[in-house]
Amino acid sequence: MIRAEFYESKGIPIGFRFSGHSGYARAGRDVACAAVSSAVQLTINLLDSLGCKPDVKVGDNVIRCTVGESNEISQTVLKQLKLHFEAVLEEFPKTINITNSEV
Repeated sequence: MIRAEFYESKGIPIGFRFSGHSGYARAGRDVACAAVSSAVQLTINLLDSLGCKPDVKVGDNVIRCTVGESNEISQTVLKQLKLHFEAVLEEFPKTINITNSEV
């Protein structure tokens, strides 16, 4: 299962951490993992190109991203990522565990 943790500060989205595999299909054929991976990469690229200065850390099967200064743009992008993950979860049940953490 993919573990999707969204970071908030006083209720404002400031980042995320994702780890694991969906287990929907074998590696290389897992459309749920592909949807998540693609969305995460797009989100990081958007945050960067829109000047939100994402701090990205990549490890073995884990990626963490936080924004230096939260603003309307970063908040919108991060909220849309969460909505995307909720849609993936609806389409592929039991593939993602979504949580929120106050930091």
